[in-house]
Amino acid sequence: MGGEPGKGGVRRQSPGRTRAVGVLLILVSLISAVLCYIAFAWWLPSDRDRYRDYVAAELCPARATAQVQKDCLSTWHFTVVKTVIKSGGKSSTYTATLKDGNSWTGVVDFGDPGPLLERLETGDRVTATVWRRDIVVLSKDGVRQSTSEAPRDEIQMNAAMGMLAAFFAAQTFAFGAVRLVSPRDHAPFTWEPYGRRLFFGSIVICFGVGLPAVWTGIPWWTVPAVGLLAVVCAAVLMYPRPERTAAGT
Repeated sequence: MGGEPGKGGVRRQSPGRTRAVGVLLILVSLISAVLCYIAFAWWLPSDRDRYRDYVAAELCPARATAQVQKDCLSTWHFTVVKTVIKSGGKSSTYTATLKDGNSWTGVVDFGDPGPLLERLETGDRVTATVWRRDIVVLSKDGVRQSTSEAPRDEIQMNAAMGMLAAFFAAQTFAFGAVRLVSPRDHAPFTWEPYGRRLFFGSIVICFGVGLPAVWTGIPWWTVPAVGLLAVVCAAVLMYPRPERTAAGT
């Protein structure tokens, strides 16, 4: 009932159970394929257009309507209530709590402590640049620092995440299809060792290509182009080779 005995007395899964796992893997691959489509068809273009709009935004006119203020850069003045700079551990926190002359109080997040956040003290007056209702820049005495809400030209990582979803979809689909076609013998399309190597290798390749692309500013489309070639080469090199028999065959 639990399966058929295999080599060394280890029980193998029954063909029906193996096919069920194959169907599950194919369903997972479809979900990952949808995530890949969303990354390239919506997420990446959305972030690219948002960054372009931000770069092209101008200062709001003196008497701007609500719609104009949404798309232009407005300037506000706030008082620092407190700052939190916490580095290390599992997570880092860099925030500044601000308040205006009325009752509004808000928290602004940063990606790092410098160059402005680490200098701020309680009671300091700061100038905030607001775009589309988000504080995107904080400044004081000529020192400026972008907040976490400021759009950035880092769509190479969007492409890297979409590429990772595509590789995972391809791997799970292939492993699932093999289980449906050959439920009794689907080696080497198993988690150990080929599947594990492919999975973690894809992660290393995607981040290994995406991060340098962000740092150097090369076009985003080079990420899937280089990543695809690297993953194909890795899949070929990692593919288990048949062991030679003692007779040398």
